[in-house]
Amino acid sequence: MATEAHGEATGLSFHPMDQFIVRPLFSDGPVHWYTPTNVTLWLFAIVLATLALLVLGTRGRAIVPNRSQSMAEMSYGMIHKMVGDIAGKDGLKYFPYIMTLFMFVLFANFLGLLPMAFTVTSHIAVTGFLALAVFLTVTVIGFVKNGAHFLDLFWVRSAPLAIRPVLAVIEVISYFVRPLSLSIRLAGNMIAGHAVIKVFAGFAALILINPGLGALVTPVSILAVVGMYAFEILVAFIQAYVFTILTCVYLKDALHPSH
Repeated sequence: MATEAHGEATGLSFHPMDQFIVRPLFSDGPVHWYTPTNVTLWLFAIVLATLALLVLGTRGRAIVPNRSQSMAEMSYGMIHKMVGDIAGKDGLKYFPYIMTLFMFVLFANFLGLLPMAFTVTSHIAVTGFLALAVFLTVTVIGFVKNGAHFLDLFWVRSAPLAIRPVLAVIEVISYFVRPLSLSIRLAGNMIAGHAVIKVFAGFAALILINPGLGALVTPVSILAVVGMYAFEILVAFIQAYVFTILTCVYLKDALHPSH
Protein backbone atom coordinates (compact mmCIF):
# COMPACT_ATOMS: atom_id res chain seq x y z
CA MET A 1 0.00 0.00 0.00
CA ALA A 2 2.82 2.41 0.83
CA THR A 3 4.50 1.64 -2.49
CA GLU A 4 1.28 2.22 -4.43
CA ALA A 5 0.60 5.51 -2.59
CA HIS A 6 4.10 6.77 -3.28
CA GLY A 7 3.74 5.70 -6.90
CA GLU A 8 0.58 7.72 -7.32
CA ALA A 9 2.29 10.79 -5.84
CA THR A 10 5.19 10.58 -8.28
CA GLY A 11 3.25 9.45 -11.33
CA LEU A 12 4.63 5.92 -11.13
CA SER A 13 2.53 2.78 -10.89
CA PHE A 14 4.15 -0.62 -10.38
CA HIS A 15 3.22 -3.72 -8.45
CA PRO A 16 6.21 -5.78 -7.25
CA MET A 17 4.11 -8.87 -6.47
CA ASP A 18 2.55 -9.15 -9.94
CA GLN A 19 5.61 -11.08 -11.14
CA PHE A 20 4.56 -14.03 -8.97
CA ILE A 21 1.05 -14.42 -10.43
CA VAL A 22 0.39 -17.75 -12.14
CA ARG A 23 -1.07 -17.11 -15.61
CA PRO A 24 -2.26 -19.42 -18.43
CA LEU A 25 0.09 -19.66 -21.39
CA PHE A 26 -2.48 -19.73 -24.18
CA SER A 27 -5.52 -17.85 -22.86
CA ASP A 28 -6.73 -15.31 -20.33
CA GLY A 29 -9.20 -17.62 -18.62
CA PRO A 30 -9.07 -19.26 -15.20
CA VAL A 31 -6.27 -21.61 -14.20
CA HIS A 32 -7.29 -25.24 -13.71
CA TRP A 33 -5.12 -28.15 -12.63
CA TYR A 34 -4.62 -29.15 -16.28
CA THR A 35 -3.98 -25.62 -17.64
CA PRO A 36 -0.47 -24.99 -19.04
CA THR A 37 0.83 -21.92 -17.21
CA ASN A 38 4.01 -19.89 -16.89
CA VAL A 39 4.94 -22.25 -14.06
CA THR A 40 4.67 -25.20 -16.46
CA LEU A 41 6.88 -23.45 -18.99
CA TRP A 42 9.65 -22.64 -16.54
CA LEU A 43 9.53 -26.06 -14.86
CA PHE A 44 10.13 -27.51 -18.31
CA ALA A 45 12.98 -25.04 -18.86
CA ILE A 46 14.58 -26.14 -15.56
CA VAL A 47 14.52 -29.78 -16.66
CA LEU A 48 16.05 -28.88 -20.04
CA ALA A 49 18.78 -26.77 -18.41
CA THR A 50 19.66 -29.59 -16.00
CA LEU A 51 19.83 -32.13 -18.82
CA ALA A 52 21.87 -29.75 -20.95
CA LEU A 53 24.50 -29.31 -18.25
CA LEU A 54 24.71 -32.82 -16.81
CA VAL A 55 24.09 -34.87 -19.97
CA LEU A 56 24.97 -32.83 -23.04
CA GLY A 57 27.69 -30.85 -21.28
CA THR A 58 29.58 -34.00 -20.23
CA ARG A 59 29.04 -36.30 -23.20
CA GLY A 60 32.53 -35.57 -24.59
CA ARG A 61 34.29 -36.52 -21.32
CA ALA A 62 37.42 -34.69 -22.42
CA ILE A 63 40.62 -34.99 -20.38
CA VAL A 64 40.84 -31.21 -20.59
CA PRO A 65 37.21 -30.31 -19.84
CA ASN A 66 35.38 -27.44 -21.48
CA ARG A 67 33.41 -24.91 -19.48
CA SER A 68 30.15 -26.89 -19.26
CA GLN A 69 31.95 -30.11 -18.34
CA SER A 70 33.91 -28.29 -15.63
CA MET A 71 30.71 -26.86 -14.15
CA ALA A 72 29.02 -30.27 -14.18
CA GLU A 73 32.03 -32.00 -12.60
CA MET A 74 32.39 -29.33 -9.93
CA SER A 75 28.70 -29.60 -9.05
CA TYR A 76 28.92 -33.38 -8.95
CA GLY A 77 32.04 -33.36 -6.78
CA MET A 78 30.70 -30.75 -4.37
CA ILE A 79 27.41 -32.55 -3.72
CA HIS A 80 29.05 -35.98 -3.58
CA LYS A 81 31.49 -34.72 -0.94
CA MET A 82 28.67 -33.04 0.97
CA VAL A 83 26.63 -36.24 1.14
CA GLY A 84 29.64 -38.31 2.17
CA ASP A 85 30.80 -35.85 4.83
CA ILE A 86 27.39 -35.31 6.41
CA ALA A 87 25.42 -38.53 5.89
CA GLY A 88 28.38 -40.88 5.72
CA LYS A 89 29.06 -43.75 3.34
CA ASP A 90 25.56 -45.13 3.92
CA GLY A 91 24.14 -41.91 2.53
CA LEU A 92 25.98 -42.08 -0.80
CA LYS A 93 23.41 -44.47 -2.26
CA TYR A 94 20.94 -41.57 -2.08
CA PHE A 95 23.34 -39.21 -3.87
CA PRO A 96 21.40 -39.23 -7.20
CA TYR A 97 18.27 -37.95 -5.47
CA ILE A 98 20.13 -35.22 -3.58
CA MET A 99 22.09 -34.20 -6.69
CA THR A 100 18.85 -33.92 -8.67
CA LEU A 101 17.29 -31.86 -5.89
CA PHE A 102 20.25 -29.47 -5.80
CA MET A 103 20.31 -28.96 -9.57
CA PHE A 104 16.55 -28.38 -9.70
CA VAL A 105 16.58 -25.72 -6.99
CA LEU A 106 19.75 -24.13 -8.39
CA PHE A 107 18.43 -23.77 -11.93
CA ALA A 108 15.00 -22.70 -10.68
CA ASN A 109 16.63 -19.87 -8.74
CA PHE A 110 19.02 -18.83 -11.52
CA LEU A 111 16.51 -18.99 -14.37
CA GLY A 112 14.17 -16.85 -12.29
CA LEU A 113 16.71 -14.04 -12.53
CA LEU A 114 16.37 -13.81 -16.32
CA PRO A 115 14.33 -10.87 -17.64
CA MET A 116 10.63 -11.76 -18.05
CA ALA A 117 11.22 -15.12 -16.36
CA PHE A 118 9.09 -16.73 -13.67
CA THR A 119 10.68 -17.88 -10.41
CA VAL A 120 8.97 -21.18 -9.59
CA THR A 121 10.72 -21.38 -6.20
CA SER A 122 8.84 -18.26 -5.10
CA HIS A 123 5.71 -20.39 -4.70
CA ILE A 124 5.04 -22.47 -1.60
CA ALA A 125 3.27 -24.99 -3.84
CA VAL A 126 6.65 -25.82 -5.40
CA THR A 127 8.97 -25.44 -2.42
CA GLY A 128 6.42 -27.14 -0.15
CA PHE A 129 6.27 -30.15 -2.48
CA LEU A 130 10.07 -30.39 -2.53
CA ALA A 131 10.29 -30.08 1.26
CA LEU A 132 7.49 -32.59 1.83
CA ALA A 133 9.17 -35.04 -0.54
CA VAL A 134 12.40 -34.74 1.46
CA PHE A 135 10.53 -35.13 4.76
CA LEU A 136 8.64 -38.24 3.66
CA THR A 137 11.71 -39.77 2.02
CA VAL A 138 13.97 -39.48 5.05
CA THR A 139 11.18 -40.61 7.39
CA VAL A 140 10.56 -43.76 5.34
CA ILE A 141 14.30 -44.41 5.14
CA GLY A 142 14.58 -43.98 8.89
CA PHE A 143 11.91 -46.58 9.67
CA VAL A 144 13.07 -48.99 6.95
CA LYS A 145 16.70 -48.86 8.11
CA ASN A 146 16.14 -48.75 11.87
CA GLY A 147 12.60 -49.90 12.56
CA ALA A 148 11.29 -48.70 15.91
CA HIS A 149 14.82 -47.59 16.84
CA PHE A 150 14.26 -44.61 14.55
CA LEU A 151 12.25 -43.13 17.43
CA ASP A 152 15.55 -42.84 19.32
CA LEU A 153 15.93 -39.63 17.34
CA PHE A 154 13.41 -38.04 19.70
CA TRP A 155 14.74 -39.55 22.94
CA VAL A 156 17.86 -37.68 24.09
CA ARG A 157 19.66 -40.35 26.12
CA SER A 158 22.53 -38.02 26.98
CA ALA A 159 20.17 -35.70 28.91
CA PRO A 160 19.05 -36.26 32.52
CA LEU A 161 16.10 -38.64 32.72
CA ALA A 162 13.81 -36.03 34.31
CA ILE A 163 13.94 -33.69 31.32
CA ARG A 164 13.95 -36.30 28.55
CA PRO A 165 10.14 -36.23 28.11
CA VAL A 166 10.22 -32.45 27.67
CA LEU A 167 13.06 -32.71 25.17
CA ALA A 168 11.18 -35.47 23.36
CA VAL A 169 8.20 -33.16 22.83
CA ILE A 170 10.52 -30.42 21.55
CA GLU A 171 12.28 -32.87 19.21
CA VAL A 172 8.97 -34.13 17.80
CA ILE A 173 7.75 -30.59 17.14
CA SER A 174 11.03 -29.55 15.52
CA TYR A 175 10.97 -32.68 13.35
CA PHE A 176 7.50 -32.02 11.97
CA VAL A 177 8.30 -28.34 11.41
CA ARG A 178 11.14 -29.27 9.05
CA PRO A 179 9.14 -29.24 5.79
CA LEU A 180 7.55 -25.93 6.76
CA SER A 181 10.87 -24.26 7.52
CA LEU A 182 12.50 -25.69 4.38
CA SER A 183 9.77 -24.44 2.08
CA ILE A 184 9.23 -21.02 3.66
CA ARG A 185 12.96 -20.25 3.85
CA LEU A 186 13.46 -20.87 0.13
CA ALA A 187 10.26 -19.20 -1.10
CA GLY A 188 10.64 -16.24 1.26
CA ASN A 189 14.15 -15.44 0.09
CA MET A 190 13.15 -15.64 -3.57
CA ILE A 191 10.08 -13.44 -3.09
CA ALA A 192 11.90 -10.80 -1.06
CA GLY A 193 14.83 -10.36 -3.43
CA HIS A 194 12.76 -10.22 -6.61
CA ALA A 195 10.26 -7.81 -5.09
CA VAL A 196 13.03 -5.41 -4.03
CA ILE A 197 14.55 -5.51 -7.51
CA LYS A 198 11.15 -4.72 -9.03
CA VAL A 199 10.68 -1.76 -6.70
CA PHE A 200 14.09 -0.27 -7.57
CA ALA A 201 13.48 -0.91 -11.28
CA GLY A 202 10.14 0.91 -11.04
CA PHE A 203 11.79 4.01 -9.58
CA ALA A 204 14.38 3.93 -12.36
CA ALA A 205 11.64 4.97 -14.81
CA LEU A 206 10.99 8.18 -12.89
CA ILE A 207 13.25 10.16 -15.23
CA LEU A 208 10.73 9.63 -18.04
CA ILE A 209 7.91 11.15 -15.96
CA ASN A 210 9.67 13.78 -13.88
CA PRO A 211 13.09 14.63 -15.39
CA GLY A 212 14.06 16.94 -12.55
CA LEU A 213 13.47 14.45 -9.75
CA GLY A 214 14.39 11.52 -11.98
CA ALA A 215 17.88 12.93 -12.59
CA LEU A 216 18.57 12.25 -8.91
CA VAL A 217 16.53 9.10 -8.33
CA THR A 218 17.11 7.13 -11.54
CA PRO A 219 20.93 6.72 -11.29
CA VAL A 220 20.60 5.61 -7.67
CA SER A 221 17.84 3.18 -8.61
CA ILE A 222 19.90 1.67 -11.43
CA LEU A 223 22.87 1.18 -9.11
CA ALA A 224 20.54 -0.39 -6.55
CA VAL A 225 19.14 -2.78 -9.17
CA VAL A 226 22.65 -3.84 -10.23
CA GLY A 227 23.70 -4.34 -6.62
CA MET A 228 20.57 -6.30 -5.71
CA TYR A 229 20.86 -8.41 -8.84
CA ALA A 230 24.43 -9.36 -7.95
CA PHE A 231 23.29 -10.14 -4.42
CA GLU A 232 20.41 -12.28 -5.72
CA ILE A 233 22.84 -14.34 -7.82
CA LEU A 234 24.66 -15.16 -4.60
CA VAL A 235 21.39 -15.84 -2.76
CA ALA A 236 20.21 -18.14 -5.57
CA PHE A 237 23.24 -20.37 -5.06
CA ILE A 238 23.23 -20.15 -1.26
CA GLN A 239 19.57 -21.13 -0.99
CA ALA A 240 20.09 -24.17 -3.22
CA TYR A 241 23.13 -25.10 -1.14
CA VAL A 242 21.28 -24.64 2.17
CA PHE A 243 18.30 -26.68 0.96
CA THR A 244 20.64 -29.49 -0.06
CA ILE A 245 22.82 -29.47 3.05
CA LEU A 246 19.74 -29.57 5.29
CA THR A 247 18.49 -32.54 3.28
CA CYS A 248 21.80 -34.27 4.00
CA VAL A 249 21.45 -33.49 7.72
CA TYR A 250 17.95 -34.95 7.77
CA LEU A 251 19.23 -38.01 5.91
CA LYS A 252 21.97 -38.46 8.51
CA ASP A 253 19.35 -38.38 11.27
CA ALA A 254 17.36 -41.05 9.43
CA LEU A 255 20.38 -43.31 8.98
CA HIS A 256 21.87 -42.74 12.43
CA PRO A 257 19.01 -41.66 14.74
CA SER A 258 20.74 -42.21 18.10
CA HIS A 259 21.84 -39.06 19.92
